[in-house]
Amino acid sequence: MKSVLPVLWCCIGISAAAQSPLTIEQLWSLGRVSAEAISADRKHLIYSVAYTDMKAGRTERNLYSVPLEGGAAVQLTTTEGTESNVVVTPSGKMGYLYNGHFWEADWDGKNARQITSGEGNIIAWKFSPDGKYVAFAREVKVDQTWQDRYPDLTDAKAYIADDLMYRHWDKWEDGRYNHVFIASYYQGELTDIRDIMAGEPYECPQRPFGSAEDFIFTADAAAIIYVCKKKTGKQYAVSTNTSLYYYEIAKQKTIELTPNLMGYDVAPAISPNGLWLAWLSMARDGYESDKNNIIIRDLYGKGQWNITRNWDETIESFRWGSDNKKIYFIAPRYGTLQLFEISLPASLDGFAPTSFRQVTSGRHDIVSMLDQVGDYMVAVKTDMNRAAEAVRIHLPTGTILPITHVNDAAYAQIKPSRIDEVWIKTTDNKKMLTYVIYPPDFDASKKYPALLYCQGGPQSPITQFYSFRWNFQLMAAHGYVVIAPSRRGMPGFGVAWNEQISGDWGGQAMQDYLSAVDSIVKWPFIDAKRVGAIGASFGGYSVYFLAGIHQGRFKTFIAHNGVFNLKSMYNSTEEIWFTNHDLGGPWWNTPPPPSYETSDPMKHVNNWNTPMLLTAGQRDYRIPYVQSLEAFQVLQIKGIKSRLIVFPDEGHWILKPHNSILWQREFYRWLEETL
Repeated sequence: MKSVLPVLWCCIGISAAAQSPLTIEQLWSLGRVSAEAISADRKHLIYSVAYTDMKAGRTERNLYSVPLEGGAAVQLTTTEGTESNVVVTPSGKMGYLYNGHFWEADWDGKNARQITSGEGNIIAWKFSPDGKYVAFAREVKVDQTWQDRYPDLTDAKAYIADDLMYRHWDKWEDGRYNHVFIASYYQGELTDIRDIMAGEPYECPQRPFGSAEDFIFTADAAAIIYVCKKKTGKQYAVSTNTSLYYYEIAKQKTIELTPNLMGYDVAPAISPNGLWLAWLSMARDGYESDKNNIIIRDLYGKGQWNITRNWDETIESFRWGSDNKKIYFIAPRYGTLQLFEISLPASLDGFAPTSFRQVTSGRHDIVSMLDQVGDYMVAVKTDMNRAAEAVRIHLPTGTILPITHVNDAAYAQIKPSRIDEVWIKTTDNKKMLTYVIYPPDFDASKKYPALLYCQGGPQSPITQFYSFRWNFQLMAAHGYVVIAPSRRGMPGFGVAWNEQISGDWGGQAMQDYLSAVDSIVKWPFIDAKRVGAIGASFGGYSVYFLAGIHQGRFKTFIAHNGVFNLKSMYNSTEEIWFTNHDLGGPWWNTPPPPSYETSDPMKHVNNWNTPMLLTAGQRDYRIPYVQSLEAFQVLQIKGIKSRLIVFPDEGHWILKPHNSILWQREFYRWLEETL
């Protein structure tokens, strides 16, 4: 044994010496993994990987197969474009979507053939349990537009609105809606295709975040259950009340299943025995970040139960266990996303557990679950030093085993960052978790500049996520210590902590940020004179607000798509439910909601004196880019060093590869100039 250890440490030293800090180009060279399906023989994971071609400025996604218990991965598709939404076809083959059409192939990718024809534009696809039907979603024209009224005006460009919601996130309303279709299916042929929402100006899947989980077949293939918010105009703009609808295939009749539930009802899932329907439900209309509960309903009786009403946290996602006796769910937990288990009794009458078994633990995020295979849950995992990879979770013990190794070779060349968990005392004597991320070559004898990271949401958690833009590992690789506090408003620390921020944007959450900075800049290796604050969305708002109250703590700021003027935000955002709930309603009410006085960054611009970089997407309709223009104008008139970058073809997020690289380069150029 004595001769083994020196050799081992020698090898480790050589490996570490070969590593270097992460670069922007390395970040964008990583494969982006998505778990797609389990093969028909239940022995292989089918997953997709997207790689970015920087020269072409586009991303290519292909399908791969790997044994669940380990082995070499095999690439299944090589065609230009994106393959996704993999399913097992009734004939036992691999089905998938490609270029808006449904395809079928052998599980090795061979003998691929296109099943659908015509218009295509399919965005989600599912088979009924008996294989006799398919349900799919695509966009259809419902409303008449001015182009229909005046077909001779071929060069005219205009949007005409008579009501809200005339635009949403990054898209103007154009009379087209996502609808669910059903068709009979036999040996690759579709017949009797019909739109189960024909003529309705409503959507399923919901935009912009809806997906294939928005509709399902019942176990007996007698019906489709789908998610929809059947409201239009101003009613749609102020409401989060989606419902579950039951479409009976034989009678072609639709009934609403959840008329008495007022918030978001999403992600319906049928139990393996076909008797129970479960879904995620929020209680309050107009509150998009309300606690998500798991509701179970007896599909063929009258019982309905909220099985997580005693859980002091929100639920991210869930799925049934294969034995009908368990439900697994993912939830925030102290700066991570973990997998939990609920054991269901024979009778659900009065069932409301007070304890939930935590399956996984550790500094990681369990991002999503794909399927249960035996005693294992196939899932996707990330941490702040590693992009997403597929894993197997041993459900009895919580042991996590890797399945995919897409980025192992890349990370072998990249020095990871040290990450510490620090608990900060807040101004109201509570404890706040703060992640501190260090440069990969950290030396405690040196002084480092620091960045306060302000999270968006406002009720989104800081967990062990791996972002391809707000990437902590990349920030640290540029020589900055990153301070990431789980300030008030973030889930993972109980419902009260999560909800406190509503109506108090400029209050305790801002004090939480300052508490974290004031505590950590006292550390001997932090250069207290070189601290910046950065953030997007609500994080951008936080930057604007801190710029007026920081009293010299920060040397520079970076704000992306932030809220600057609460009145103009209310007047121009599309999802009015958000500003109604978080700001208290219209600013012209008598008396006006207190938020417009206590939480408006505009109230503090006389104190602005610090350089600021502002970036925005011109197609951002949630926080219109004019918010950034207003802030830039104030900075310029006051003579403060500032820079504005607007991306005309981006929305709330900067997604196009070349735009994203430009954003990253300008981000670090600004920090080099000002910090």
